[in-house]
Amino acid sequence: MAQAVLEHINITVSDLARTAAMLADLFGWKVRWQDPPGGSIHGGTSWHVGGDETYLAIYTQGGNLPPPDSYKTPGAANHIGVVVDDLDAVEAKVIAAGFEPHSHADYEPGRRFYFNDADGIEIEVVSYT
Repeated sequence: MAQAVLEHINITVSDLARTAAMLADLFGWKVRWQDPPGGSIHGGTSWHVGGDETYLAIYTQGGNLPPPDSYKTPGAANHIGVVVDDLDAVEAKVIAAGFEPHSHADYEPGRRFYFNDADGIEIEVVSYT
């Protein structure tokens, strides 16, 4: 059997357009698909943002729900890891977008840093080059 490939992860965000624009700007991704407003589970809306083979499904309920503490909530995502070729260039984009990189590390097999988006979602950016 061939190795399985992770296609997507679904995360809850407060603002679909803001999150999609951030992901497109920082990582060169695109909105691949959009739900009609209220067309998803629980009356929410989903968009798919990524490349041709993998993506993040971003979902919003439309209300202000408090974010869970991901490391204490079973089933919550702790962070999202994104591989890039030029770590320094992406870090400059992250800073220009108003986010604060943290937890820089340089160990095998690569260099990395983290930042939290406007919803507090932690994103790890790593380069193996």
